[in-house]
Amino acid sequence: MPTVKYGHDSIRNLLSNYGIDYDPILWEAKLSDIGCVVEEADDEGIEIEVFPDRSDLLSVETMTRAARAFLYSDITSPQLKVEPGTIEMDVDESLSTIRPVILGAIVRNVNTGNTDEERNEFIQSLMDHQEKLHLTLGRKRRLASIGVHDLSTLAPPFKVKAVDRKHRFTPLAMDTDMSIQEILDSHPKGTEYAHLLEGMEFVPVIEDAVGRVLSFPPIINGSHTTVTEKTTDFMIDVTGWDERACEASMLLVCLSLAERGGEVESMKINSANGNDLIVPNGRARTHILPERLLERILGGKIESDVIRSALERMGGRLVETRTATDGPRKSSRWADASVGEKIHVIEMPRWRFDILHPIDLVEEIATGIGYESLGESYSSLALEGVPLPRATLIRRINESLSSQGIQQVQSLTLSNDEIQFERMRWKPLNQVTRIANPITIEHTILRQNILPSLMELLAANRHHELPQRVQECGEVVRDHHNAWRVAWACAETNAGFTAAKGIAQALARDLGARDEISFSPIDDNDGPWIPGRGAKILIGEIELGSFGEIDPFVSEKFGLKVPIHAGEFDVQALAEAIPDPLL
Repeated sequence: MPTVKYGHDSIRNLLSNYGIDYDPILWEAKLSDIGCVVEEADDEGIEIEVFPDRSDLLSVETMTRAARAFLYSDITSPQLKVEPGTIEMDVDESLSTIRPVILGAIVRNVNTGNTDEERNEFIQSLMDHQEKLHLTLGRKRRLASIGVHDLSTLAPPFKVKAVDRKHRFTPLAMDTDMSIQEILDSHPKGTEYAHLLEGMEFVPVIEDAVGRVLSFPPIINGSHTTVTEKTTDFMIDVTGWDERACEASMLLVCLSLAERGGEVESMKINSANGNDLIVPNGRARTHILPERLLERILGGKIESDVIRSALERMGGRLVETRTATDGPRKSSRWADASVGEKIHVIEMPRWRFDILHPIDLVEEIATGIGYESLGESYSSLALEGVPLPRATLIRRINESLSSQGIQQVQSLTLSNDEIQFERMRWKPLNQVTRIANPITIEHTILRQNILPSLMELLAANRHHELPQRVQECGEVVRDHHNAWRVAWACAETNAGFTAAKGIAQALARDLGARDEISFSPIDDNDGPWIPGRGAKILIGEIELGSFGEIDPFVSEKFGLKVPIHAGEFDVQALAEAIPDPLL
C-alpha cells in the first residue's frame, strides 16, 4: 500500500483557506476510519498509509479535501468546477492503435506558495502525486501516464501524432537533443519504461503549434515545459489504454490544483474519427442504491437524513429517495432495483475510481455513519451457501487424484505457442487467445491445455528426487472462451502406460462411471505420447480426454530424461458423461 507524508504546515495552510483549524491529534485518531492509517506523526508532518482503493487520497490537497468533509463536517461538492476553455488538441488517427486514450486540461492561477521554500515543496508534492498515480491507477504507466507542463512555455493548439524512433527532442533533465531510441536506451526514465513501447515501430508525441515536443508518453516530458517556482498556469495531458484510469488520473491532478485556488478549463480533443471530446468532465456520477440492499447489509432501516449526512462526510450527495419506476419487475440479485421498490439516488465524485457497484455505496454510507454507531444486530435473512455443480465436481476430481498419491498444484494460465503446441505436438484448437502487449516472450497466450504447464513444473524440479506426481484442475481458454480441464503428470522410473490407464480408470470410477468406459487408439504424433502407448478414454460417445506415456523426444524438449506418464481430461465432458449421483 502506498505511504505518503504530508507536512503540518501544508495541511494547516490548505485548511485555513476554509476557516478550519488543523488538529493533528484528531487526524491521528480518526483518519483511519476513511481508509488511511496514520503510521507516524512527528513535529514536521504526518505519515499516512493509504488503502489501495483510495487512490483519491494520494496528494496533500485531495487528502485535506476528504478530511474537511469527514473530520470537520465541511460539505464538499462531488463535482469539479470546469470552465469552458478555448485550447484544442488534435489527435492523429494513427494513435488509435498506439495510444488510444488522449485527455487534456488547463489549470490557471494556482497558488503554489508564498516563499521559495513553499513553492519548491509544492513542486515536489506535485511530482510525488503524479508518480503515485502512475503506480496505482496507471499500473506503472501501463494503463495511464500523466504529463504536467508549464503552460507559459507552450504555444497552443497542440497535436498528438506518431513518429518513428529517429525523431529528436530534448527530454526532461537533459540539455541536448536525443532521438527517441536514444532516450529508450540511455535515459533513466527511458530504460525504466521502454518495455511499454516494445514492438512499436512508431511512438506517440505531443507537440505544440511550433512543433516543440512537450511530451513523449508514457516515458518523459520535454525539457522546456518543466514546472518551476514561477509556474502558476498548467497544461496537463493524460494518455493510456484504460479510459476510467485516465479520466480519474486527470481529475485528481486537476482537483489537487483546484484545491490551491486553480481554475480548471476544459480542452477540446479533436479526434480523427470525429468523436471529439470536451475534457475534463467534472460532473458527478449518479448511482442507484436499492433501500433493500442497504437495510439487509447494515441490519436495519436507515433514515434518509442519516444517509444524507453520511454521504456528505464521504464527499458524496443524496439526490433523492424515491420509488423505482423502471427496471425489472422482480429482482434476481440484491443489487437490482425492481419497479415499485424504494431507491436512493446518489451522486459520487467521478474521480472515485473505486465506486463500481451498489455494495460500494453501502460501504461509503457505513463509513460515513461510523461502524461503531451502527449498533449490534443479527441479520434477519438466513443465507445458506450452495456450491456450484462445477465446484462440487472439481472437489471430487481433486480428491480422487489426491487419493492416488498425486499432489495438487496450481500453475500460470499464461503460456506460449512453443510450450503449448510445438513441444507437445498438439494443434491449436480453433482461435488462440493472444496477449495484446505481452511483458515477456514466455507469456504471450492464454493456455489451451494444462499438461504443458505440468511438464514445465517437472522440469523446474528435475533435480529433486523421484517419484514426482502432480495434478492440476484449472481454467484454460479455448476459442476465446473459458473452460476447465484436469491433467496429471508422474515422473517415476517403474511405471508407464499401464499406470496412466490405471489413474484414468480410477478417476472415472471415483466420479461414478462403471462398465461403460472404453478406449480408442491415438494416431502417431497426435500429442506427446509414445506411438502405441497413448489412448483416448470414452464413456458412451463422449470423449473425456487422453492419457499415455510421454515420448522421450517430447520430454527432452523440456529438459527431462526420466519416464513420464500423464493424462488430460475435459471437466465439462466428465460432467456430461458422469452425472453427479447426489444432484
